[in-house]
Amino acid sequence: MEPVGLISKIQRYSTRDGPGIRSTVFLLGCNLSCKWCANPELISSEPQLFYFPDRCKGCGTCISIGSGGSIKLSEGICEVNRAGLNNIGEVAAGCPYDAYEAVGHYIGAEALAKKLLRDRAFYMQSGGGVTFSGGEPCLQAEFVRETASLLRAEGINVALDTAGCIPWETLALVLPETDIVLYDIKTFDADIHINLTGAGNELILQNARRIAETGKPMFIRLMVIPGINDAHEETDAKLEFIAGLGTSVKRVDILPYHRFGLGKYEHLGLRYELADIPECSKEQAEAVARKAEKLGIPASIGG
Repeated sequence: MEPVGLISKIQRYSTRDGPGIRSTVFLLGCNLSCKWCANPELISSEPQLFYFPDRCKGCGTCISIGSGGSIKLSEGICEVNRAGLNNIGEVAAGCPYDAYEAVGHYIGAEALAKKLLRDRAFYMQSGGGVTFSGGEPCLQAEFVRETASLLRAEGINVALDTAGCIPWETLALVLPETDIVLYDIKTFDADIHINLTGAGNELILQNARRIAETGKPMFIRLMVIPGINDAHEETDAKLEFIAGLGTSVKRVDILPYHRFGLGKYEHLGLRYELADIPECSKEQAEAVARKAEKLGIPASIGG
């Protein structure tokens, strides 16, 4: 039976998810709970529902559609109990003012590959391809592997964007159909990692070493969060670890922390825990890049 995956969207003409012009497939489901996550709608392995109060007219249509009394109207604004709502697609489609947006739809590997192949010319001309991101794409390993296999059979470059908090046996299913690995290393200190993501980093670091041993090209991604994971000792430890991975690492991408995803939390009815943390400045990101280059690691700011 053909594998079926749950994706949120395909971002076409991306230039920040690997080399060249790429199509990035965002998959739902993640086993980390990063406090700064810019895509909180992708954390759950179930479809999600955005609510936009500024579009809402308080007409009550969604209340009549929503299952189990999960939507109520209070002072002209809808209160949505997402835990009790099992027909988010109907709610989103039924709103006459587009105050709701459903996130997540199922698609087969062959159908997805066909969509992605429409931009073959851009991939070929730019040295680009397709990137599987998330969420954590390896949580849908069979689906990603099959779609990637179909793409690579057509000569398309495939990148895997992973946090690496996955059993090696699962990663090993996907890696043979992957040309490039975009690998997140969030912190080197285990305690900080647990506090920020809800999980330890031992498996992540171990998998980074094992991927490097295969010789698979790696682009390491480092998020820089002021006052959280940017201490000199922490930065030095991460970069020294990356340098130790050897020639498999082609570049380190410095990703300055930002709050662009704040509105998504509000539209999902979630609290954003790092709202008071300042964004990473250009100077802070450049300082990390200089440290990387001193260790012989090519560095880029922004991916």
